[in-house]
Amino acid sequence: VSRRIEVDLRRDFFGHLLRLDATFFAQNRTGDLMSRATNDVLAVRMAAGPAVMYAVNTAVGFVLALSLMLWISPRLTAYAVIPMIVLPGIVIAFGRVIHREYEQIQEHYATLSTMVQENLTGMRIIRAYTREEGQAEEFDVLNREYRRRNMRLVMRAGLFHPVLGLFSGAAMVIVLYLGGREAMAGTISIGDYVAFFFYLALLIWPMIALGWVTNLFQRGAASMGRINAIMDREPTVASPERPHPLGEPRGKIEFRDVSFRYPGTARLVLDGVSFVAHPGQTIALVGATGSGKSTLVSLIPRLFDPTEGEVLLDGVALPEYDLLDLRSHMGVVPQDTYLFSESIAANIALGIAGEDATRTGEPGEPEPSVLERPGAVPDSPSSVPDVDHRVLEAARIAQLNDAVREFPRGYDTLLGERGVNLSGGQKQRATLARAVARDPAVLILDDALSAVDTHTEARILDDLRGVMKGRTTFIISHRVTAVMDADLILVLEDGRVVERGTHDDLVAAGGAYATLLRRQMLEAEVAGAD
Repeated sequence: VSRRIEVDLRRDFFGHLLRLDATFFAQNRTGDLMSRATNDVLAVRMAAGPAVMYAVNTAVGFVLALSLMLWISPRLTAYAVIPMIVLPGIVIAFGRVIHREYEQIQEHYATLSTMVQENLTGMRIIRAYTREEGQAEEFDVLNREYRRRNMRLVMRAGLFHPVLGLFSGAAMVIVLYLGGREAMAGTISIGDYVAFFFYLALLIWPMIALGWVTNLFQRGAASMGRINAIMDREPTVASPERPHPLGEPRGKIEFRDVSFRYPGTARLVLDGVSFVAHPGQTIALVGATGSGKSTLVSLIPRLFDPTEGEVLLDGVALPEYDLLDLRSHMGVVPQDTYLFSESIAANIALGIAGEDATRTGEPGEPEPSVLERPGAVPDSPSSVPDVDHRVLEAARIAQLNDAVREFPRGYDTLLGERGVNLSGGQKQRATLARAVARDPAVLILDDALSAVDTHTEARILDDLRGVMKGRTTFIISHRVTAVMDADLILVLEDGRVVERGTHDDLVAAGGAYATLLRRQMLEAEVAGAD
């Protein structure tokens, strides 16, 4: 039963995490959440399993022994339990101490887990800045503190058993003295006296086990409190009870006087932004770093909701749609590329919902890998005929095919954590292919080509034009060459739209966009001269 509780609790906890919004994850450390999903769930299982089992055994043994003692001599039983009257108070006092100490230990373990997770993820940076020794010392400090807190808990919990033993021993001394006098006086027989002493020993064992059970229960209660602290958090971005049917969206996106500030901050990241993106149009966002471009496009798939104003899709406010349905029609390439520790094909096919799009063929039949197919040449295009055509086409558009052919296993190549065995440009192209493969109604490219060279960017943009035709596309780029063909260019400055229009309109206006264009043309000329 406890194992089932563990599985169900961990499943519910993970499922709840998937429902929470981006603000929650910005405020909570990954290591802390991992600690709650592992160590805390384990402590709850121990409380729900062994602790309950031994608690029942203890209670049954206590009642049985006490009943037999009362049957032999109620008066002697009353004397025996006098020292045990204080035990409930001792249990409560020690329980509070254990609860508090264990909660602090778990919080410190979360800090320790966070450091390990961050260091493993950022190992390249640590080595680049020769921080191995410094990070090892910092970890050693945290590790020693973790040991110190655990030892303090063990010492305090260890006092529990001697205290219980003291009062249990006092009961035995009383029975030994008073019971012996009654046996000598003939009030009870020698046999009853021996039996009473035996039953008292049975009564003392539950008292000793009570310390261990209390320890497990308090650890479980502290861990359950930490888990409930997350489970009680409700997402600030959620679906309505009666969502508006979305169907196949046309892709009209409208911002109406939208302002936004991140929770806990006073600064407006977006301030009174209004514009309309008609179905099939390409909207480009240009501006300095920190001007609010990424925040603006994050409002479209409802990663956040506006502080003021509203965003509409096809004339309906976004919060009126089912959240999962809304996002299923959007393809997003974020600034921070993220690839999972799976094959290249699986990463690209991630956005194709409801099916295994990494392979074609009969359902349920496992397909051999590239190297396992007889006569297949790993770096040949013909070696991947069973990869879904949408994955291959998306990879072609993202100019990723040639790079994939260089890997011995092709599309079956397993990626390291966060795609560590790919270059920055390859990771960007893989995430672009993932978004394209989804065939979304709204495509969002957040500086999606910053890590590729200008020639590759030009080829990708040429192929993307066919994809962008008929779907609403948002492009964020610091390169003017990437946005020149957009139907509408918005220039942002401190969260406000300071210029809007086509490329020709903005160049003729001679404002911030024209200045940016001249500077980039000059940089290109200087680079060409070099």
